[in-house]
Amino acid sequence: MNLSYFIAQRIRQTKVASFSSTVARIGVASIAIGLTVMIISFAILGGFKSVIMQKIFSFGAHIQVTKFTLNNSYEEIPISTKADLYKNFKPGPLLKHIQVFGHKAGMLKTDDEILGAVLKGVGRDFNWDAFRKTMVSGDVVHFPDSGYSSEIIVSRRIANKLRIQPGDSLLMYFVQKPPRVRKLLVKGIYETGLDEVDNTLIIGDISLVQRLNNWKPDQVGGYEIFVTDFNRLDPAYNLVFDEMDQDMGVIKITDKYLSLFDWLSLLNRNVVVFLTLILFVACFNMISILLILMMERTSMIGMLKAVGATDWQIRKIFLYNGLSLITRGLLIGNVLGIGLCYLQDRFRLIPLDPINYFMDAVPIEWNWPVIVVLNLATLLLVTVVLIIPTVIITRIQPIKAMTFAK
Repeated sequence: MNLSYFIAQRIRQTKVASFSSTVARIGVASIAIGLTVMIISFAILGGFKSVIMQKIFSFGAHIQVTKFTLNNSYEEIPISTKADLYKNFKPGPLLKHIQVFGHKAGMLKTDDEILGAVLKGVGRDFNWDAFRKTMVSGDVVHFPDSGYSSEIIVSRRIANKLRIQPGDSLLMYFVQKPPRVRKLLVKGIYETGLDEVDNTLIIGDISLVQRLNNWKPDQVGGYEIFVTDFNRLDPAYNLVFDEMDQDMGVIKITDKYLSLFDWLSLLNRNVVVFLTLILFVACFNMISILLILMMERTSMIGMLKAVGATDWQIRKIFLYNGLSLITRGLLIGNVLGIGLCYLQDRFRLIPLDPINYFMDAVPIEWNWPVIVVLNLATLLLVTVVLIIPTVIITRIQPIKAMTFAK
């Protein structure tokens, strides 16, 4: 039988109240609170990133290809769908989907209100699965077999300003030579919380944009490309850059919405610093607890040395005790962390201001591999740190330890 483990068990089963038992409970609480905070932090951070990226990708995809130009207008110089990049596109390890788009600026007018907006024309290849997650009412645009659809989807912000809802009609004036006007039907309402999108963008049929711009059926404003894995965005970008025509320009979503992705990177750095401090406090607490346990058991250490126990056998006694405290702390921390995340995910207890945070409640992402890594990292780090205070056992002499006990 493992002597060190046996003695450690007997020490834990001792029911006599002592100062060390109170300190041990504090140690368990520090581990539990630390792990709870880490689980919640990563779940919220992942939720923020997931929700914001989902909103961005529903409109901008991961990579955008347009005609190379120095013009900063909303409207694009047309490119052809007969280009090799579009015509020969096949889903693969890096690229997943390609779709066309075209923009046209104009003025929306109802009986009482007028508002500037940009019509984003999309085709049958548009990724409606991603976009539907931003819909709050109504339905998506339906494309006719011939001609163009007069249906549009507006943002909730635009709908509130114009006081319209699904089923209402309005006029859109397009400033060009000659000026043109079209009667459009509001088919649905979306909301992303992103000012750049919600304030100006409406979704419609790209055939309408082609008609207004006098484009040919194979001419579009550009291509939007979705990647298979966002973590491999740079290799996918390089692949598109190599495949596109020389007169085309390409931009990554991380460059187009630079401020948002910089904000997400800043959140990552803040969480890393925060978690480092939590782990440092947990390690410091466990070192203090183990030192108190050894001071309280000084006479036992001296007696064990006197009967021939090795330093490593005695050190393992306190390491087993420390591991027991860590395990209990991890168990409680997982219950609290996962439980609180579930309550927030299920009942949305903590609301947010959509204007500042792009969402109406604190989001939660269930990333089980991250939770497992947090548990293993905490267990490994704190266990390694526990070896440090047990070094003091090698300096304890049996005679002095027994004298100290008296």
